[in-house]
Amino acid sequence: MTHDRKRTSRAVAVLSVLAVAGVVSIVPAQAEPDVQDVQTRVDKLYHQAEQAQERHNDAALRLEALNQELGSLKADEKRQNRRLGVVQEQVQDLIVRQYQGEGVSTVGQVVVSDDPSNFLGQLTTMQAFTDLQTELLDDFTTEVEALDLRQDVATERRAEIRRVTAQLKDDRVQVEKKLDEAKSLLGRLRVEDRERLAPSRETVSRDAERQKPPADVPVSGRAAAAVNFALAQVGKAYSYGSVGPNAYDCSGLTMAAWATAGVSLPHSSSAQFGSGTRVSADALKPGDLVFYYSPISHVGMYIGNGKIVHAANPRTRVAIAGLHQMPFVGAVRPG
Repeated sequence: MTHDRKRTSRAVAVLSVLAVAGVVSIVPAQAEPDVQDVQTRVDKLYHQAEQAQERHNDAALRLEALNQELGSLKADEKRQNRRLGVVQEQVQDLIVRQYQGEGVSTVGQVVVSDDPSNFLGQLTTMQAFTDLQTELLDDFTTEVEALDLRQDVATERRAEIRRVTAQLKDDRVQVEKKLDEAKSLLGRLRVEDRERLAPSRETVSRDAERQKPPADVPVSGRAAAAVNFALAQVGKAYSYGSVGPNAYDCSGLTMAAWATAGVSLPHSSSAQFGSGTRVSADALKPGDLVFYYSPISHVGMYIGNGKIVHAANPRTRVAIAGLHQMPFVGAVRPG
């Protein structure tokens, strides 16, 4: 037994020396990452980046609306200041007239009047004067309150603009963070595996050509213009926040496509969901916009034959895919 322990100890010692010398590796070499696993993780990161970008798009729309509203409030404030100034001058004039004794002399004239009809006439004049006083002071109070309200709302909008601007910056940071993580993952793959996961534009376009809807798919008018434009972009790059002409994000593609048909859409998938007539999945026609995930963070265009064209992600570019390849939420018909 003692002899066996000595032999084992010598063997361990020899292996240790060899390991230090680099002849034998005790720690196994790091296995190459599984391509399918990397693709799944990269696509998830791309979708998280897209979610952040769509939040960014929503915030940009909100910021634009807030700035327009603030501009209107400023214009209202100027008008209100002018109206207040007019009423203020009238009140000041009234006060001066009272101070100079105009109101008192009128009362005195009424009291000493010997003519009853003249007395009643003066009394009517005095009542009218009092009514004017009340009306002017009420107007002044109303205009001051209206101005205060506009100034309060303007202050709230300025604060909200600051919050939305901060959100825009944070969303953009999130996009870049997810893209960096995806790039790091792809960097661990062999060159040929990376190329397989990120096909060239020519490869995407060639594959899409075989998937185009048949010629007998009924599409005409403005929808035809939108569909033809979107299909012509197949193979082009996906870029977060882009609206063409060389790269698109999901809502940028659909916005640009329908713009060629004379229909204006916002640059946001969730906002586009409210920019048309809702249609069910079994009533879809080419040109309809289809939306995915909850909350909505992706949009594509139906092209018939159970297919959509969409700006997918940086890996697959603008491409054609199946209608239910992603979690389907709903559809709208623009125009």
